[in-house]
Amino acid sequence: MSTDLCPVYAPFFGALGCTAAIVFANFGASYGTAKAGVGVVASAIQNPDGIIKGVLPCVMAGIISIYGLVVSVLISSNLAQKQSLYTGFIQLGAGLSVGLSGLAAGFAIGIVGDAGVRGTAQQPKLFVGMVLILIFAEVLGLYGLIVALLLNTRATDAVCSL
Repeated sequence: MSTDLCPVYAPFFGALGCTAAIVFANFGASYGTAKAGVGVVASAIQNPDGIIKGVLPCVMAGIISIYGLVVSVLISSNLAQKQSLYTGFIQLGAGLSVGLSGLAAGFAIGIVGDAGVRGTAQQPKLFVGMVLILIFAEVLGLYGLIVALLLNTRATDAVCSL
């Protein structure tokens, strides 16, 4: 039995939010890792000793994936067969928030990481500047995580009494 506020398809939106969180965050993380990884390999020709320092953008891109995983697990633990449409939409919003923020952050980390690692191989003084810009790019994903966590805490406010 369903009502207008608690239809049978409401959990679909929650599952879609769970999927969006992990998929988009992983797309961003994989792009960032691949793009920065190409820069690491290309710069290793000029400066083989700088490979370990050059892996930093790849690690930072991987953290974006963890943000998506955390929100995806939180959303999936709150999914229920009988839930309100409000809850489903909030869960969808939370998943899209962290997922699309992670996608944008991963793109930024990949582009900055590629250019930064190549530049650092030629001029080591660029490393600190590259790290600062990477932090600014990483924080975009963190903003999405914070919003998703805030949204997810509101997801259990409306309860269906069926």
